[in-house]
Amino acid sequence: MAYAIETQRLTVRLGAFTALEDLTLQLNEGEFIALLGPNGAGKSTLLRVLLGLVRPTAGTARVLGKPPASVPASEIGYVPQVKTLDRSFPAVSCELVASGRTRRWPWRLGGCAHGMAEDALRAAGAAHLTHRSVSVLSSGELQRVYLARAMARQPRLILLDEPAAGVDVAGEADMHHVLEDYRRDTGATVLMVTHDLDTAFHHASCAILLNRRLITCGAPNAVLTDEHLRSAFGHSGHAHMMWRGGGGGGA
Repeated sequence: MAYAIETQRLTVRLGAFTALEDLTLQLNEGEFIALLGPNGAGKSTLLRVLLGLVRPTAGTARVLGKPPASVPASEIGYVPQVKTLDRSFPAVSCELVASGRTRRWPWRLGGCAHGMAEDALRAAGAAHLTHRSVSVLSSGELQRVYLARAMARQPRLILLDEPAAGVDVAGEADMHHVLEDYRRDTGATVLMVTHDLDTAFHHASCAILLNRRLITCGAPNAVLTDEHLRSAFGHSGHAHMMWRGGGGGGA
């Protein structure tokens, strides 16, 4: 069968640094996947491999049944952690969203493209931002516009790198519901890098715990145990146990 994401003994070395080592994953289509691990664990590197931006040193990766570089751009939506957009650029939100579909800046936004951008912003809960200048958007609003941009082409796979950065708690919860609705309505796969155990436990259908090598992968309640968290982070999950409603041992 074809998986949404498949890696076989994937290794990535960046100079003398080994970012990923011997990583084997098989992730089904239609999953909401949380990717967790400490800083420097290789999470963003894995996303860059899946986007075709980094070539493996050894092993293989396949996305939607194809080598990453062969996947049509329309089939993958991406929300980066660091936004490179110049906030002083004279643009409004619907133009930024439309650029995700055309892969170039829409100097003239026709009726069809404008309608598409409005629909994507509405789906992302950001219709009120359609004509707002990107220069005045808050971090949370900009993140919501980038989410609309990623969904604009209705991709089969959405990759998100720490999408909750700069977003308040209410906005973060709403974003997760937007992603869940999109996945349910389209059958798409969502892979989200996060440090939030609560998000992984309550929203994901699959969790991956990574520290350059795979620690474990599976249902969140089986992955997010103190034993596995200690293997990944070097300490137990006690500091995070409030999200399970408990005060001590692992699930």
